[in-house]
Amino acid sequence: MPHPPAPLADALVQTGRPARVEGRHVNLPIELGSTMVFDSLAAFEAARDARYDSGTLYYGRYGNTAVFELEQALAELEQAAGVTLTSSGVAAISLTLMTFVRPGAHLLVADHVYGNTRAFCDGVLARMGVETEYFDPMIGASIAGLIRDTTCAVMFEAPGSGTFEVPDIPAIAGAARAAGVPSVLDGTWATPVNCRALRLGVDVVVASLSKYLSGHSDCMMGMIASTTAHARDIRKTVMAVGDKTGGQEVFLALRGLRTLKLRMAHFDAAGREMATWLAAQPQVKRVLHPAFPDCPGHEHWKRDFTGAAGLFAVVFHPCSDAQIAAFVDALHHFGIGVSWGGYESLVLPVTPQRSAGTWAEDGQLVRFNIGLEETASLKADLAAALPLLNPASE
Repeated sequence: MPHPPAPLADALVQTGRPARVEGRHVNLPIELGSTMVFDSLAAFEAARDARYDSGTLYYGRYGNTAVFELEQALAELEQAAGVTLTSSGVAAISLTLMTFVRPGAHLLVADHVYGNTRAFCDGVLARMGVETEYFDPMIGASIAGLIRDTTCAVMFEAPGSGTFEVPDIPAIAGAARAAGVPSVLDGTWATPVNCRALRLGVDVVVASLSKYLSGHSDCMMGMIASTTAHARDIRKTVMAVGDKTGGQEVFLALRGLRTLKLRMAHFDAAGREMATWLAAQPQVKRVLHPAFPDCPGHEHWKRDFTGAAGLFAVVFHPCSDAQIAAFVDALHHFGIGVSWGGYESLVLPVTPQRSAGTWAEDGQLVRFNIGLEETASLKADLAAALPLLNPASE
């Protein structure tokens, strides 16, 4: 059964570490080890038989005390029946899909997904004989018309990578569940601070802990949170593949959780401030931010989310690729990087991939991650670089 809900601030501080042990460490130490030994064959065999249950000490690849504490903390935050850690967010996505697919199966994937999700489907799964059909992420309950007898899962994101449209999570998840098909949502952007998708009817939530959940750009890890129906099967897939998280990464993720609520509150406020400022600049055609009324799916965000992240995109008026490169290179407070969710601000031009439709905007798309710097500094940095996008500067 899902863990009972707890006040978020309390859960972030209290879960995932031993309680009421005199002289205990505030933070769990880094735990390293592969072999675990037993004093009796009966105890070993009992652990072996229960090895797919989180909390069972059997062999280092299946987890240790620190791993289980982190999984328990994340399960409480997501209100999940179980959480399994993976070595990266991409591994969380891939291993979840591998749990559900089979040769000849039909997989429904939203057209706005993370590029590596698309690459896994079009590459690895295609070689396994799985047909991937991409659908309009704003399809809502009409996705029921795309579900076949061979459909094995529905995969989508909220919001979409790069383009930030917010699908109707309960409608898509409800249609899938009514057809007996599991739904999988990438919830990295929102984190459980701003959206608990399992409560909206989703069966599995995957996320990159490398981003907001750890928060300091020094941890590579993913998680899979699921309902009772799928938790054990997912764990078996992860263990069968041999995916494993490192002791230092577990330590860093546990540490990052403690400040998650505070960091997300800052990113929400600073992200909206910077997006509002950018929307007023003459070089900007449109801002894509789920909290803005003109962002596709804003009504879904307003209903299902309690806040926003600091990641959004800007569509600039048409200009050359050389101008975009000059603008990005001129920024001093924004690093150029593919990840996000850390304390540093980032910028990256984005080219949306589409299969079910086409990307309609004719301007250049650039993604911004707002970090912990002073927003006044970020605005001054952008103000100095934005004139490079004026037509006269070409």
